[in-house]
Amino acid sequence: MDGTEMLRVLGNEYNPQILSFAHEPRSAQELSDELDVPIATCYRRIEELTDADLLEHHDRVLSDERRRVNVYRRNIEEVVVTFSDGDVTVDVEERRKVKNRLDEAWRTLSE
Repeated sequence: MDGTEMLRVLGNEYNPQILSFAHEPRSAQELSDELDVPIATCYRRIEELTDADLLEHHDRVLSDERRRVNVYRRNIEEVVVTFSDGDVTVDVEERRKVKNRLDEAWRTLSE
């Protein structure tokens, strides 16, 4: 994804807040409730962020109501935007692989 498109996605209302709050796996309902985002909008933003590879479907967990729900977490740790000579460069630092492996091990142990 080019820098301009990445900025468009990041500039959409609620997307930065969703990414910030999704440092740990969260359901769409949790995101909606915590950020005061209408649930339909939240699902659209989740889809947009997932398509941009900024957010990932992390797991399908059992909720307190004993229903399976999808949880999402961000794929990124940091975004750096640079403007120079009429160009826009967006550098994205992905989640560290070690952190992903630790998350996976913890999830396996908790099941």
